[in-house]
Amino acid sequence: MAKVIVGMSGGVDSAVAAYLLKQQGYEVIGVTLRTWQSDTGEDSRCCEIDDARAIARQIGIPYYAFNCLRDFDEKIVQPFINDYINGVTPNPCVLCNREIKWKRLLYYANVLQADYIATGHYAFIKKLDNGRYTVQTAAHADKDQAYMLYRLSQEQLARTLMPLGGMTKQEVREIAKKAGITVANKPDSQDICFITDGDYAGFIQAHAAAPLKGEGNFVDENGNVLGKHKGIIYYTVGQRKGLGIALGRPAYVKKIDPRKNEITLSVNEIACGELICKDLNFMSIPQPRLGEAFECTVKVRYRHAGQTATVKTIGEDRVKVTFALPVLYAAPGQSAVFYDRDGCVIGGGIIDEIL
Repeated sequence: MAKVIVGMSGGVDSAVAAYLLKQQGYEVIGVTLRTWQSDTGEDSRCCEIDDARAIARQIGIPYYAFNCLRDFDEKIVQPFINDYINGVTPNPCVLCNREIKWKRLLYYANVLQADYIATGHYAFIKKLDNGRYTVQTAAHADKDQAYMLYRLSQEQLARTLMPLGGMTKQEVREIAKKAGITVANKPDSQDICFITDGDYAGFIQAHAAAPLKGEGNFVDENGNVLGKHKGIIYYTVGQRKGLGIALGRPAYVKKIDPRKNEITLSVNEIACGELICKDLNFMSIPQPRLGEAFECTVKVRYRHAGQTATVKTIGEDRVKVTFALPVLYAAPGQSAVFYDRDGCVIGGGIIDEIL
């Protein structure tokens, strides 16, 4: 009987993942990684230990909670703050999956002599004919989370189970209700787990290591001053609402310049035909050699439908993505993820430049 560690957040998805694996005959152990605790003692939505412990008791599985607070702060929270200060829009969940969740879960799996780890993500793990592992999009697009998993390594994928890939959220909730799991109707988390009130700028101000720059200039695409912004941490590329400036027509954030403390606005939607990615990770294929290119579908944010593009290696750990049609609202710091025609993740990287 194979042993599996299930990462339990205290939510319904990880609860049902643990329940299903036990029903399938696995020896299941529940584990929560405590990654964040607020100044008032509140846990993040990814590590609500009281709920997770109660779920494990209901399911009838052993349960452990492990402290990852320092590691999470160093590898996820501080880079998140620094990115916003430097005018880019990070996606900390992508980095956390590889560097915290999977790395720590595999460590504890080895300690507890478990064969696998499992999560409640909506995606499939697939082993390809070339021997490599990849993530395939979930059966139901509204909950698909493959985009968030593109940085996982081959070792991590080879030891991962994801039992929810073929299910809808409603099906998961129904299983939880029938099993008597008390979090069956618990709402989903909508924001970054360690910012429980959704106030990104307030969080950055409270946790930044040094004083932040204050207000600066809004400028148009010709450099003409339009007005004052309240600080670059309040804005992201592509943003239209909440700019705090009236121009008589809609305007979009086109560029954020932290050196000048300046934000460029455009009256046109922010579109690009090409972009450069760095910090690459490839799943279904080995790292392409210099000059190699392939066609695929590229998503530039989690809820993006994806657009046809050509990806070409242009340097060490750098690719150029050329879209068949311009793509809207690609933002530096976000991830561009490459998919094949079967919905399998080829790889991806962090958007570094918009061309």
